[in-house]
Formats: sequence, structure tokens, C-alpha cells
Amino acid sequence: MKITCITVGKIKETYYTDAVKEYSKRLSRYCKLEIIELPDEKTPDGASQAQETAIKNREGERILKAIREDAYVIALAIEGQAPDSVGLSQKLERLGIGGTSHVTFVIGGSLGLSSLVLKRADEKLSFSRMTFPHQLMRVILLEQLYRSFRIMKGEPYHK
Repeated sequence: MKITCITVGKIKETYYTDAVKEYSKRLSRYCKLEIIELPDEKTPDGASQAQETAIKNREGERILKAIREDAYVIALAIEGQAPDSVGLSQKLERLGIGGTSHVTFVIGGSLGLSSLVLKRADEKLSFSRMTFPHQLMRVILLEQLYRSFRIMKGEPYHK
């Protein structure tokens, strides 16, 4: 299975980049992983709702251009379904058994995802009702993908 992670914004902190490298290396045993990092838009202090929507739409246009037509798209969104780790593993396994060979996860910028990206998504996934920095979400997503493949293969994982 090919997994693509489309993310908005660069990771500046070395502890996040080190974690992304580590989980990318671990995942290479289970899938072909691609991380596409897109530039984020600067949000001015005190931005209006219209300005924020325009920023999300510009980021969304870049995201949509990066999504392959044949990909099954899972958008990370606070209003998405919130499975446990076993449930996420089962979802990925069902997709693979059903013939889906390419899954794309999308992590928006600091303002979230545009409505156009959410419409393109085949489903929405939430890791919590809490808000996390998008750089940290990249690490959390990769860790959960790694855990999912370990569960699928019947390999031990920390519960």
C-alpha cells in the first residue's frame, strides 16, 4: 500500500523532524510512504473570518493539486470519526483488501482545511476533539499509521 501525507507548513523544531524521520523509517517495512509538504499562508494578527477563509482556500487549492486522482483521501478534521488504534488499523486493512492501493492523509495548516478539501475527502478522521499544532499532528499520524500496520501484522505494540 502507498501512503501519502499531504501537509501544510514546514516543521521547524528538530524534535518533530527527528520523530517524523524515525516513524518514516519504521513505516518503510510496511508501506511506501510519501510526505508532501506544501507552503502555508501567513495569517495576519486579527485576521477577519473572510481573510481566514481566503487563506484556507489558497492552501486548499495547493492541497487539491497534490492529491492524485486515484487516491482514497482521509482528511484530518476535528469533526471526523475518532476510531481507536485497532479501528484505524482495521479501516486500513479493509481498504487494502477492497483494492485501495493508495491512501492520502491530509493535514491542514493552522486554520484547518478548506471546505473544498473536505468535500474531496472520502472520509474525515479525528484524533481528538482537542486542537493540536499541525506539526505535532504529522508525528501523531505517522505513529498511529505505524501502530496500525503492527496491529495488522499481529506484531506486538504498546497498549
